[in-house]
Amino acid sequence: MGGLKTLFKQTFIYGLATVLPRMLSFLLVRLHTGKGVLKSVADYGDVSLIYSYFVLFNVILAYGMETAFFRFFNKEEDKSEVVGTSAISLIITSILFFFLAIVFQEQIADLVAVKAEYINLVIWILLLDALVIIPFAWLRANAKPIRYAVIKILNVVINLGLNLFLLLWLKELALGNSIFDSIYRPNFEVNYIFIANLIASAVTLVFMLPFYFKIRYTFNISLWKQMIRYALPVLIAGVAFSINETFDRILLNKLLPVGVAKTQIGMYSACYKLALFMTLFATAYRLGIEPFFFSHAKAENPQKNYAKILEFFVALGSLILLGVVVFADILKIIFIGDSAYWEAMWIVPILLVASFCLGIYHNLSVWYKITDRTKFGAYISIIGAIITLVLNVVFIPKYGYKASAVATLAAYAIMMLLSFYFGRKYYPIPYNLKKIGLYLMLSTIFSAISFYQFRANYIVGISLLIVFLGVLWFSEKNQIKQLLKR
Repeated sequence: MGGLKTLFKQTFIYGLATVLPRMLSFLLVRLHTGKGVLKSVADYGDVSLIYSYFVLFNVILAYGMETAFFRFFNKEEDKSEVVGTSAISLIITSILFFFLAIVFQEQIADLVAVKAEYINLVIWILLLDALVIIPFAWLRANAKPIRYAVIKILNVVINLGLNLFLLLWLKELALGNSIFDSIYRPNFEVNYIFIANLIASAVTLVFMLPFYFKIRYTFNISLWKQMIRYALPVLIAGVAFSINETFDRILLNKLLPVGVAKTQIGMYSACYKLALFMTLFATAYRLGIEPFFFSHAKAENPQKNYAKILEFFVALGSLILLGVVVFADILKIIFIGDSAYWEAMWIVPILLVASFCLGIYHNLSVWYKITDRTKFGAYISIIGAIITLVLNVVFIPKYGYKASAVATLAAYAIMMLLSFYFGRKYYPIPYNLKKIGLYLMLSTIFSAISFYQFRANYIVGISLLIVFLGVLWFSEKNQIKQLLKR
């Protein structure tokens, strides 16, 4: 019991370190989309496009070594050899990437249609972020969740603080002050955003430097080959996931006319952030419940508990979906500062449902994790990536960012259905499909009615929300009463 308590305590802290930064990113969206902060919606499109490449290159530069580190750290007797081998591997590949990227930065800038001055900052950030992958993994492997969480949260706080200083206060401080005047540069806002990120990443590396002074630098080629073989499917799945998550912005930039692309990316990315409510819920739920999946895998009839977990997830997720949709026009005022971005609000319900499907997929994925069939996770992610690419390439030229939103929903919905199909074959779980289907169908239909037929009519929207709450109460009243008693 003590071990399980420790496990859930650590899971909570790691979850906090993951979820809190995403919550704080809401504040960055509000700042970056505020009137007068960036020159145009297209500038925010530049920022969003570059961060899309960040997701992809972070996966490539990690190349699955973090996951391989955990696997072999717990498997091998000589743990210091695992630490040294993985650290040396990432140091070499990161520095090699850095020098190649610096040499070819002009060509990279032309290829991705982004200014070379931004690319230079991005290269440094990617290097710094890659160098802390194994140190953070080492903290987790050695059960140091508090230090892990503090450093992760500090990174976000520094980033947010510098964004506020550089974008809001520096210009006024520079008037009549020689120190601040030497720092301030007009029309430098996008650069300031990446400079803030660069400083935050540098401070993070400084805090992780003790790791590099205490490890034993031994490189075992045989072990490294085993780790690379293990890491390769993880890399493939990671690249596929990053395509599903962010590649639509890259394709919008490639497939739309030059004068339109960055503006559409800016609007799309800003409104996309409202789906973060569902993403935060799904992430927190997954981080909290994954240890339960594994700790109960050998219990008697664990499938019954797994089925109940998904039922609760769908019930709560359906409520969040409908709640965010009903109050979407209030949330846009709070979190998206400039009305110039609101044109893309059409995508919000679609992306919320897409994030909901992805959350259900992660819950359904228990079957291939428990049965050691993780290759299915890679296959399903690849299929999702193919759907994302095909639908975006075919429909973006005609429908723009709307095609990207629908493609995201299609990819995650099909991934969810594929996981359910294969799960029934390899590890049957008695899901209550009638109840789950009812919650999902009602919340989706009510959301569509509220947003697309009676938008901003809060009498209709709140009435639908009350009806759905009534359905939840009627279906789950016994469980709700037990929770309230506890």
